[in-house]
Amino acid sequence: MISDQSLVSPLERRDLPEKPRIIFFGTPAFSVPTLKSLVASGHHVLGVVTQPDRPRGRGRKPASLPVKQAAIELGLDVMQPEKTSDSSFCTRIGALSPDLFVVIAFGQILKKPLLKIPGWGALNIHASLLPRYRGAAPIQRAIFNNEARTGLTAMQMDEGLDTGPILYQEGLTILENETAGELHDRLSELAGRFIITVLENWTKGRISVKEQEDSLASYAPKIERHMALIDWSRSTDQIHGQILAFDPWPGAATTLSGKQVKVYSSRKVQENGGIGTPGRVVRATDAGIVVETGDGVIEIQALQLAGKKRLAAGEFLRGFRVAEGTVLGE
Repeated sequence: MISDQSLVSPLERRDLPEKPRIIFFGTPAFSVPTLKSLVASGHHVLGVVTQPDRPRGRGRKPASLPVKQAAIELGLDVMQPEKTSDSSFCTRIGALSPDLFVVIAFGQILKKPLLKIPGWGALNIHASLLPRYRGAAPIQRAIFNNEARTGLTAMQMDEGLDTGPILYQEGLTILENETAGELHDRLSELAGRFIITVLENWTKGRISVKEQEDSLASYAPKIERHMALIDWSRSTDQIHGQILAFDPWPGAATTLSGKQVKVYSSRKVQENGGIGTPGRVVRATDAGIVVETGDGVIEIQALQLAGKKRLAAGEFLRGFRVAEGTVLGE
């Protein structure tokens, strides 16, 4: 936590306006429902801070990111600093006299000179039940580790990595065979409702600050492409979690008859018999390709060859023969 007397906990104040003056920080599609919810509920959004436009696509032309597009549609002022720590940016924000920052999936760590500007501080919405899965990829890590439950945390920001005190949490059950992409969308929509609940309780003094227990913390570092390669000797649970966690990006990867292929939409199945050869295809049908793992079998329901589109297993098999006994990953 920041040891600075100018950063007073908003819960120590009693002059909290019902509709605070908010500056919103966010960048990807995950953040958009929260921004739209704030505006729709009548909150006073002074402006939106998002990452600079980045080159995208084959032409590598700068493209607006989702929060910028949403902010323009809502008629909000947009700011895109390369570094939020720049003194000129801090001066610009200070001139707006915000009561509160709302931060969700912004993409930069906010430093002390900026955090001490709003009277209430900065409220961050994080896609896990902190202190579990601090960091950049909490959704993927929860799926990867076959967690049964996750959720959202409203946290008062400090300069650490998701280490600030907890204001409010809401849990969410992870569905059977749910992919990271599907969970991302459900949490994103939930966040739009969640922020309103948090602000209503906060302004009415119904929130109690809870310091995080660092001894219970776990971390969710950024997902990298090299993490996607499947080791078929691992357990069915581990491979299933990997495939779901990397769906839609970057796609769990293996080789099939010497070609690079991504696999998606897995399902754990029960088969009679003992452990066979990890990566060996037991059968390939329209329903899916059943593959042996280190302790059982798993069914793959969608595949994608390099440079091609993602296809359901049946459609894939009509264009690419996969014989029983073929070993993936060789």
